[in-house]
Order: sequence, then C-alpha cells, then structure tokens
Amino acid sequence: MTGSQISKTRRVTGNILIVLGTLILFASAGGKVSGAAKFVEGLNAFGYQGKITTLAVIEVVCALLYLIPITRSLGLLMVSSYLGGAIATHWSHGETPVPPAMILAVLWSGACLRHPEMAWSFRGSKSNL
Repeated sequence: MTGSQISKTRRVTGNILIVLGTLILFASAGGKVSGAAKFVEGLNAFGYQGKITTLAVIEVVCALLYLIPITRSLGLLMVSSYLGGAIATHWSHGETPVPPAMILAVLWSGACLRHPEMAWSFRGSKSNL
C-alpha cells in the first residue's frame, strides 16, 4: 500500500498524529529553553544540569526532521532514539516511563498510518537483502 492508496481517513488521522506529536516535542523543547521550573527541576534531578538547552536543541532538530515528509524516516529514527533515552532515564531514576513512551507511540502511530511502508516488517514481508 503506497501513500496514494491509503484511505483519506487514514491519511488525515496520520497527519493529525504527526502534527500533534511534533507540537508536543516543540512544547517540551520550549519548556526547557524558557527555564520552566517543572522542566529544570526534573532534568536537574536526573543529572542534566547545564545540558538542558542542548537537549532542547536536539529535540527541536528531531521534531523538524520528523515533521518534514522527505526526512520523516530519519526524524522517526532520531526521535525514537531521543525518547528511548528519556524512557531509560525515567526508568533508571524510579520514575514512570509512560509519558515519553506515549509520545513515542503517538509519533509511530502517525507515521505508520500516514506511511504504511514504515511498518513493512510487521506485515511479514520478506526482505530483499
């Protein structure tokens, strides 16, 4: 199933999830850059003192790569790595990893709905390698 063969409902739902996930990432980066107490205190407790702006920049780059259709695959890889690190950090500090995992689920769901070829391995397709 190619992008032109998917239903309008699936395409629109995928686009909505892509934009929603990207907005969440931009809001998170904005909270970090603005120095919002919730973000700063949490990241300092995790040991990220002095690295909060760097994390925000990485988050914005990942979000932009994911938002642009031609770089979406790379963006999904990058944001999966970034949020995988967030999940690991939360888990290693006794916090629930659910918030970053939910964001990642939204991003993957949007990408797979909009671009079904991204989930090729789940359909049992054989690789040409």
